[in-house]
Amino acid sequence: MDNQLPTGVDVVVAAQTLGSTIRRTPLDMSLRLSGIRNQDILLKREDIQVGRSYKARGAYNFISSLSAEEREAGVVCASAGNHAQGVAFACRQLKIHAKVFLPSTTPRQKRARIADIGGRWIEQVIVGATFDEASAAAQEYAREHGATYVHPFDDPRTIAGQGTVVKEIFEQASAPPAAVVVPVGGGGLLAGTAIWLHTFHPEVKVIGVEPEGAPSMRAALDAGHPVTLPHIDGFADGTAVARAGDITFEIARQFVDEIVVVPEGALCTEMLELYQVEGIIAEPSGALASAAVARFLPDLPDGPVACVVSGGNNDVSRYADIVERSSVYEGLRHYFLVTFPQKPGALRHFLDGVLTDGEDIVLFEFTKKNNRETAPALVGIEIQEPERIGELLARMEESPLSIEKLEPDSPVFSFLL
Repeated sequence: MDNQLPTGVDVVVAAQTLGSTIRRTPLDMSLRLSGIRNQDILLKREDIQVGRSYKARGAYNFISSLSAEEREAGVVCASAGNHAQGVAFACRQLKIHAKVFLPSTTPRQKRARIADIGGRWIEQVIVGATFDEASAAAQEYAREHGATYVHPFDDPRTIAGQGTVVKEIFEQASAPPAAVVVPVGGGGLLAGTAIWLHTFHPEVKVIGVEPEGAPSMRAALDAGHPVTLPHIDGFADGTAVARAGDITFEIARQFVDEIVVVPEGALCTEMLELYQVEGIIAEPSGALASAAVARFLPDLPDGPVACVVSGGNNDVSRYADIVERSSVYEGLRHYFLVTFPQKPGALRHFLDGVLTDGEDIVLFEFTKKNNRETAPALVGIEIQEPERIGELLARMEESPLSIEKLEPDSPVFSFLL
């Protein structure tokens, strides 16, 4: 398999192919993260790339390599949204027709952007609930119609294009980074990063970061080969891939130093920090690298560390859910089932005898209203410091009310919220 793998030289050629077609995105210092880690943490801003994602690099490099006959037959791709925008951009630039297969979980904002970027050169097909289902449908269509399937990550041309991100980082950094941290879905960006660094800076540490709900590369490395995860959480839709690529796995196996997994709640906290402190609107997958640096990488090497903010296609309507997930993960928001007896003063006792200063009700909803004896309610409470939950639970234990805490990992919690 080794002789089939792309190399750092392929990344250099891809950079020449891309030329000025894509943006040379900034490499910004994060004072927040640098303060947390006591070392320089740099953010590579691919969230402001063409299509608001690094994916345009790989898509353009792939499609520009096609012969005249292949261009005439058109291309097909499957995507959770960002790769499709890259394909749409490349097809419009090169005047090639494409059919784009998207899972039903693709945010509406990404669908609209695909249409805007690609114009008349793009046709969208919504199929399946996951990227992998959309990919299977796209590949079947390509076989039946003679179109070229533009793989979002597991093709040498795509991988080489994605590797141009790290090449730019080293051209922009005032001092060479000691480590590069990148998000991982199918592994195209990770593989492109690893092959360029292996060729030109083999001393630099390569770290991949996956969401807890879709750790396909971690599973592949543990098993010794790519495996299909039985279930994935689509929250971090840009990296919600059930199976790592064959080529990307082999590159990761040989050249990647570490893969870490980040819980979705911590990812949400980092998205809010990026927005509130750095002014960066990152999609969930775009916050993976910096979330890992903030909390989950205790052994970073000395020297500058570069994090790739891989995408900024986040629907603003998702921020309520992001705040909710972050608050629950941080231990600042808790939910309870409280059974109130149907008699005067029951609610007043809860407000005065259970809650205290700094504890606010953020949700109060009766779950059953046809029982005359009791009235169960779903109650959400926000506290100022996570350490105060013990005091609150102690007062609830002393209360005559029946109060059940809903744990975030319980089926009841996910059903009610």
